[in-house]
Amino acid sequence: MLKNAPKFYEVAKRIIEITEDCVIVAHNSEFDYRILRTEFDRLGFEYKRKSLCTVSLSKTLIPDQPSYSLGKLTRSLGIPISDRHRANGDAIATVKLFKMLLAKDVKKVIIQDAIKVEPSFKMEPNLKQILNGLPHSTGVYYIHNKNGEIIYIGKSKNIKNRLSQHFTNTNAKSKKIQLQTSAVTYETTGNELIALLKESEEIKRNKPIFNRALRRTVFTHALYSFTDKDGYINLQIDKADGRKKAITTFSTKNSAKQFLFKAVEEFNLCQKLTGLYPTKGSCFNYTIKQCEGACIKEETLDLYNQRVNKLIEKYAYKNKNMVIVDKGRDVGERSVILIKNGIYTGYGYVNLNYQINNVNVLESLITPMENNRDTQHIIQNYLRRNKNIKLISLDTR
Repeated sequence: MLKNAPKFYEVAKRIIEITEDCVIVAHNSEFDYRILRTEFDRLGFEYKRKSLCTVSLSKTLIPDQPSYSLGKLTRSLGIPISDRHRANGDAIATVKLFKMLLAKDVKKVIIQDAIKVEPSFKMEPNLKQILNGLPHSTGVYYIHNKNGEIIYIGKSKNIKNRLSQHFTNTNAKSKKIQLQTSAVTYETTGNELIALLKESEEIKRNKPIFNRALRRTVFTHALYSFTDKDGYINLQIDKADGRKKAITTFSTKNSAKQFLFKAVEEFNLCQKLTGLYPTKGSCFNYTIKQCEGACIKEETLDLYNQRVNKLIEKYAYKNKNMVIVDKGRDVGERSVILIKNGIYTGYGYVNLNYQINNVNVLESLITPMENNRDTQHIIQNYLRRNKNIKLISLDTR
C-alpha cells in the first residue's frame, strides 16, 4: 500500500493548509498528533494544533461501554463502518462518532472551549461576515461572546434568516445581543421537533443571559378528564396544574378550545360533556342530530366512554413505549425520539432500520434528555400538528 505513496515532505505543505485554524479530532488523538509533530520536527518545522480525542470524550459522554476501541465502540453504537483499518473508513467512522458526541454534549463544553481557546474560531465581529457562514437549515443556534460563553440559544426552520432578524432588529434586546456577538455556532437537527426539544433543554442547562423568558414553562392550559356522577367521562380545559395529570397541554386557552372543537367532530363527542356548550339540557349538536345524546343520558355511558378513551389514547402517550421517527440531517438519515413507559428519554439519529428495532443499540445512540412538562408539551403539540409523523411501538421486554 505504501509502495507508491508520496513521501511526507511531499504532502507536508498540504497538511499545514488543511489543518490551519482547525482542531484535529482523532480516536486516540495523542498518537496521531505525536506522529504529525515528529514528522514535522524532522523537516525542521514546529507544528502546533489544538486536538480533541474521541476516546476520552466517549468515556465521559458515553460511559460504561465494554470497549472504547474504534471498531468495538462504533459497532456497539450501531455506527456503520466500512473499509476498517484503512484511513478513509476509520476517518468517516470517527466523524460520525464525533457528531454523536457533539450532540450528547448538551452543556456545550466542547464547542465553548474551542471558541475560547482557538482564536481562529472567533469570527470577525462583523455581523454580515457571521451570517455568510450560516445555513438555510432547521436547527439550533448558539450566539457566543468574545469569551466563548453562550449568551443566547434559539431554534429556527431557517437558521440564517433567523439570525438575520436578530442582527437587524432595533429593539433593546436585539441591540444588546448585536453588541456582544463574537461568534455563532449551530447544530442542524433535520426537523423542528428535535430543534424545539434541544432549545428547551439547553436553555435550562446553560442559562444564557438573553434567554431568561424561555426558562419558564411554555404552556398555560391543559386538557383534563373526570367522571361525572352518572359515569360519563367528561373533558375539561383548565389552567395547567403540575399536580394534576393532563391528557395534553396547550400554549394558549384559545388553541385548547380549537383542538377540542375538532376532537368533538372527530370522535363524535358531546359538546356539553366537553365543556363547550354549558347547559342543563341537551347540547346544540343533539338538536341537529350530530350528538348521540350522552348529554341527556340517551346514549349508554359504555359506548360514549369508548370514544372518549380513544381520544385519550391518541393524544396522551402515558405508559407507552414508542419511537417517533422523523427526517434526519442528511439524505438517508432519520431522527428518532425515544419514549419509554410514557417518559421522554432523549433523541438520536440512525441510518439503518435495525438501529431502531434493537432497543439496546437505540438507547446507546440516544442523547439523554430530561423529561418534564415542557418536553411533554412540545412533543404532544408537535404530534397534534403533524399527523403524518411515523410512530413505532416498542417491545421493551
